[in-house]
Amino acid sequence: MNIQLNGRAIRTEASTLSELLIEQQIDAACVASAFNGNFVPKSQYSNQLLEEGCQLEVLSPMQGG
Repeated sequence: MNIQLNGRAIRTEASTLSELLIEQQIDAACVASAFNGNFVPKSQYSNQLLEEGCQLEVLSPMQGG
């Protein structure tokens, strides 16, 4: 399926957010995620189904000031 990940079009075989993070080699413990603009708690990553054309933002926290 085709989705948007951090504003970039990608093709994925993943069906859940958790599977996508593994596929993209992103450490789920170190990111915050939003699905179509809505925050997804880490406890829901394996339940969050992906949809054709969905928009995902996966962000790492930054330190500094």
